[in-house]
Amino acid sequence: MIVPGSSSQLLAAALAEGTGRPLATATYDRFPDGERLAAVPDFDGGEAMVVATTDSDEAWVELLQLQDAVREAGAERVTTVIPYMGYARQDESFRDGQPVSARAMARAVSTGTDRVVLVNPHEPTVADFYDVPVETVDAASVLADPLGAELTDPLFLAPDEGAIGIAETVRDAYGRGGTDHFEKRRDRETGEIEVSPSDASVAGREVVVVDDIVATGSTMSESVDVLVERGAERVVAACVHPMLAENAVTKLRAAGVDRIVGTDTVERGCSVVSVAPVLAETLVADAVAEEKG
Repeated sequence: MIVPGSSSQLLAAALAEGTGRPLATATYDRFPDGERLAAVPDFDGGEAMVVATTDSDEAWVELLQLQDAVREAGAERVTTVIPYMGYARQDESFRDGQPVSARAMARAVSTGTDRVVLVNPHEPTVADFYDVPVETVDAASVLADPLGAELTDPLFLAPDEGAIGIAETVRDAYGRGGTDHFEKRRDRETGEIEVSPSDASVAGREVVVVDDIVATGSTMSESVDVLVERGAERVVAACVHPMLAENAVTKLRAAGVDRIVGTDTVERGCSVVSVAPVLAETLVADAVAEEKG
């Protein structure tokens, strides 16, 4: 059975449909003192697939409870799908005395599952922190479809050189257009940072700024400002994980973004495309391989 976390109910339902597995009805309660209680009163099966994005501290607690709940209900095998892994950007101790938060979270999850499936983690190396087998799924290609067929000569821009791969994935799935990445240059005298595309001209072109995650929107809005100043005809922001914290949407729209496109790894108003088909393909292939093995 597929067991949804409260933040991943739509994705879990789509995944159940895509894999042909039954969908459990989880409950999410809270005690008077604030403690949470996630349960699966109708769970009945030997295998559980917990689908829970961890976009908050509460979501992490809920995930751990759901893992334990299905074990308590008799699940012999548990697969944990984490569409968006929070704390993945804290993959090292940046200052003395700080934790490696991604490692701490991964270790906690590992105690209640047999394997983990991650979707485009911000830092791929976080997969090494788990004590169980981990599979990483690249779902960036699904961002191409909602862009529509009207883009004639689009330019797919990554936020930096290290993320050019995600821009290339979306471009390849779209079928046409160029790719480039932003560069940051700091003025040694003023300390100001200049953000600009490294090579390609943007004047008169439709530009799709692609990233794995948009959190506060600050970095992307700065990049969009530059594109608008340089005469970009239209700017679309596309990301796998639309966290969009605080006033991120307002900042992006004020900077000149025409449209925000995201997936349902984090369920937001701009989650116009699902990663369920990519996840289903991976999970079904794994099941077939296990049966043959």
